[in-house]
Amino acid sequence: MSAALRILAVTNLWPEGGSFRGVFVKEQVEALRKLGHRVDVEIVAQSRGSKDYLLAAPRVRARARAGTPDGPYDVVHIHYGMTAAAGRLVGGTPRVLSLYGSDVNSPKERRITQLGSGGVAKRIYVSKRLAVTAGDPDGVVIPNGVDFSVFAPGDREAARAALGIEPHEKVVLFGGLPANEVKGYDVFSDVLKRLTSADDSVRELVLSEKNQPTERVVRKYAAADLLLFTSRKGSEGSPTVVKEATAMGLPVVSVDVGDVAEILREVTPSQVVAFAEPYGTPAAHDALVHALAEAATEVLSTKTRSNGREACAWLDSPAIAERIVEVYRSVIR
Repeated sequence: MSAALRILAVTNLWPEGGSFRGVFVKEQVEALRKLGHRVDVEIVAQSRGSKDYLLAAPRVRARARAGTPDGPYDVVHIHYGMTAAAGRLVGGTPRVLSLYGSDVNSPKERRITQLGSGGVAKRIYVSKRLAVTAGDPDGVVIPNGVDFSVFAPGDREAARAALGIEPHEKVVLFGGLPANEVKGYDVFSDVLKRLTSADDSVRELVLSEKNQPTERVVRKYAAADLLLFTSRKGSEGSPTVVKEATAMGLPVVSVDVGDVAEILREVTPSQVVAFAEPYGTPAAHDALVHALAEAATEVLSTKTRSNGREACAWLDSPAIAERIVEVYRSVIR
């Protein structure tokens, strides 16, 4: 059996104060710990404010050099490009940098990422599209995993009853906070209007709530008939909610963002809808809404769960964690 590793995770993505921000990073950390590795976490910015991106480097350096009671850290894993500068002074400890989306897609954040990531031993992209956009098409691609032991099909009738959903209702799930502009609630809302005008049994359900326990999230996936994912073009790397939905057997209709097309390639019933062009125009918005409504209607008409759990078994957290460890061992060597 290979020796356990000592890992320092440096991240600005971590669920604090009832937030669900960065829950996928926490889940990866927990999966690594379950494999027997020690993972300590240093949170940058968040409750300390954005100035901490500039101020965190000495704190991270001190923690990295202090090591653990069992010895020095084997690797520093930096999550998200904006955090790269905070981990740039950790001495000879190899650094791995995970890139998640806007740290590549946003020109401003990409420049900041590039400035802070000199000397990084390995970059991990959560989707092939992100690696290509970053100019690193042969880079390591490992999507975020999902804990299949948590996100597992359950009693749909009980879930719907607990949420006050009638048996005849067709529930379309919005996978974010409506107030989060990048999640495209305006598109979702317009699609829902088309669906309800044709079928008054269709209703919406919003996945995200502050201080929401995981059990309630799982219940919403179980109760819903469809996840309709409408994020802005270029806004996603590897959306966790799409993978959680597939693990639950919930059909998905999604715009073509991040690695959604790859995740849903063998998942049925589910569909991926291309963005209409020229993107951002009223005509393109209307065309996208029309295409999503048609796809949603088709998927809802099947009245079945998807084969996503079987088709995407490779996304289970332990399997993803093993791939991350392979990257660690490669840079340590």
